[in-house]
This record gives sequence, C-alpha cells and structure tokens, in this order.
Amino acid sequence: MTNINARSVTNLSAIPKEEYLYKCTSACAGCSSSLCLRYVLKAAGPDSVLVVPACCTSVIQGIYPATAMNVPVYNVAFAAAAACASGMSEAFAAMGRETNVIVYAGDGGTVDIGIQALSGAFERGTNFLYICYDNEAYGNTGMQRSGSTPLGARTTTTPGGKPTTKKDLDRIVEAHNPPYMATACSAYPLDLYKKVEKALSIEGPKFIHILAPCPPGWRYPTEKTVEMGKLAVKTGTWILYEREFGKLSISGPSKAAMKRPAPLEDYIGGQGRFKNLSPETLDLMRQQVQQSIQRLSREEAGVC
Repeated sequence: MTNINARSVTNLSAIPKEEYLYKCTSACAGCSSSLCLRYVLKAAGPDSVLVVPACCTSVIQGIYPATAMNVPVYNVAFAAAAACASGMSEAFAAMGRETNVIVYAGDGGTVDIGIQALSGAFERGTNFLYICYDNEAYGNTGMQRSGSTPLGARTTTTPGGKPTTKKDLDRIVEAHNPPYMATACSAYPLDLYKKVEKALSIEGPKFIHILAPCPPGWRYPTEKTVEMGKLAVKTGTWILYEREFGKLSISGPSKAAMKRPAPLEDYIGGQGRFKNLSPETLDLMRQQVQQSIQRLSREEAGVC
C-alpha cells in the first residue's frame, strides 16, 4: 500500500483540501455514505482504486464521462467485490506498484451477498482495505431488510418491524484475525479519516465498518444526518473502536459515551422506521446495547 506521509491531523482544517469525490453526485439529500467516501478518498489519496459492488455508490457516481469520481472505479457484481480486489491487489504487487485497493460496499453486499468473497480474501491475506458503509438495509433497491437491519426496524420487507437482531459482522471479521479493523461513523469524519490513514499504512487485509445513517430509509429529516450519527454513538448503539493486531482500543467519543450513555429513546425516537416499537422490543434493544458496552469494556481492560 502507499506509504502515508507522517503528519499529525488533529482537526478538520488539517485534512488535505484535494477532492476525489466531486460535487453534484446523484445521492439522496443528506446522504451520509457520500460524506464518508469523501473523507475515505482524502485519506487514501490519488493513487487509489475503488472496487464497488452493486449498492448506492454504484449509482450516485453518475454516468461516464460525467462521473463524480476522481479515482478509477470498478463497478462489479454484488458478490464479487472482495474477489475482484484480491486479483487487483496481486496484479499491482506483480507490477511493483503500491496503489491502494479499496472495496467500498454497502451492508447488503457485505453482510449478506458478499460475505463469502470477503471471508476468502481475508483468509488468503489479501493486501487491501475493505470498507462496509452500513445503512442497515438494501438502500439501492428500496430499503429491503438486510442481515444488518436492526431488531424492530421497519423496512419494505419487514413492515411490522424486523423480528430478529442485526448480524454481528464485526465479530465475524474479527474471527479472521486481520491486522487491523475498526468501526467508524459518518458523524465523526476526523475519526474516520485517521482510521483509513492508519489502515492503509498496514500490510494485509484491513476492514472498516462505518455506520451511515440514511434519511429516506431510516425516515428522518435530511438535515438530521449528522445528529443521527452522533446519537448512535452517544447512546452506545454504535461503538467506535480499533482493533490493531488483536488489541482493542475504544475511540474517544465512545469511551466518553459508554460511561454515561444517552437514553436510547433519543436515538430511535427520531426515526420513522422504529415507529410503534413495542415496549418489549425496546427493552431487548437496551439489553443489547448494555451487553455490547460491557463486552468491549471488559476486553479493553483485559478482563475475561
């Protein structure tokens, strides 16, 4: 991978001004995955290639030659992203190039349809960065439920609320023992930027799981995207962390939030997808949040 220049990025003003995702994409208003991709590419730089399976990103980039992308993009089949990236990474290595190979995939193409290729690429030790931007449904085709859709969420295929819990993708990836994996959220772009930069400085398979709130899918006003992401973190629903060579480090925003989480109702109350949530489901969601907080807190502290 490309060597990252040593620099201390401690605030947004220090992030490079170069843009690799231009304005006027065809993304929905308030789209947080576009915001994420902007900072991913700023961290990666121009010597990068994106591999994009079928997802929102394969649509919002526009029609060539009027594409909004300022790096090469390979749009591939739903299940093929990690496999394509594996071949691409090997080809660049054979050519003596250190080009960043980055998969940028939604949760449908990662948690469900693409998980076989993802597992295979990690088992082979592919030198690439796999990023899953998670809007917790199949956003490109009408917000059908995915394996990443949380308990109780209404989608077009679960109109009464999803009866099962969200698949724990991060623990599945963790079982492959990658040298680096992390979680991020679109509401914390500096945290995301630093994690992408670190990931690309490490050899081998890397993984970043980004929570990407979606206004039309989650049914909240478009101007609330950043607020929604912050509430996910402040309530402990989404915990920011890094796992580098197996060692867990909880990120600052989550470390503070986990000591005194905001009420879960602050997060789910602003989303139409959780309308008419039953008290029993809400209580189960609270239990899940507490279990995640306790499990990660114990792991970071070295307590079995």
